[in-house]
Amino acid sequence: MLTPAVPDPDLKYLRRTSAGAEYVRQITAVASDRRARSAFRELVLRVAPPGAALFDFGAGPGIDARFFAERGFSIEAYDVDPRMREYFADYCRDLMEAGRVMLDCSGYREFVTRAATAEGRVDLVISNFAPLNLVDDLHELFAKFHTLTRANGRVLASVLNPFFIGEMHSRWWWQAAPRLLREGQFFMPGPQAPHYKRLPGYFRAVTAPYFRLQRVFRGLSSRYLFLLFEKRDGGIAS
Repeated sequence: MLTPAVPDPDLKYLRRTSAGAEYVRQITAVASDRRARSAFRELVLRVAPPGAALFDFGAGPGIDARFFAERGFSIEAYDVDPRMREYFADYCRDLMEAGRVMLDCSGYREFVTRAATAEGRVDLVISNFAPLNLVDDLHELFAKFHTLTRANGRVLASVLNPFFIGEMHSRWWWQAAPRLLREGQFFMPGPQAPHYKRLPGYFRAVTAPYFRLQRVFRGLSSRYLFLLFEKRDGGIAS
């Protein structure tokens, strides 16, 4: 979980969503979610070199951060929700005290606009369970990722599958499909979890010139797609 799909997070919105221990119970209760998390973790272990520096964006309660830190990776993490950060700090306390995990507790605008104190220190940015679908301006965010990562840095993100077969029977999906195909995305408003549905091609377009979409790991019946981006040289915004 990261932020509602607006440029500046609305903490009133965040209070309407689950977080912390409640979120952990929900995200670990469903077998398909457990399989999705396991598949993402396995892919990270394939992509990241041993001992790599990872940046966990939308880190939520820290269960992925802890998993990777215990396997020899160094972890920097960010989440905008204070309730998630509180749980994260408790859940990963020993690793944070040992200097193996660090948590950025800044606001979102500060995070994306703050000048980096040490550029190019991250090998792989990871983002599990679709935080990117909650972000309004992906071009701005990937500019930040470009600053954070080394010359050969990558981004591996779990995003919502816009063609998830479990949703394609719904009337709202067919009403939104023309916009999805025309514009590459559509916005799903709602009181609980407003978010975007986006095509891989949309991610490809808006993340340039900072990153190139290298590979899409997909499955029609899966709720999530895994997108692997590789860093481009230069990264000067057009």
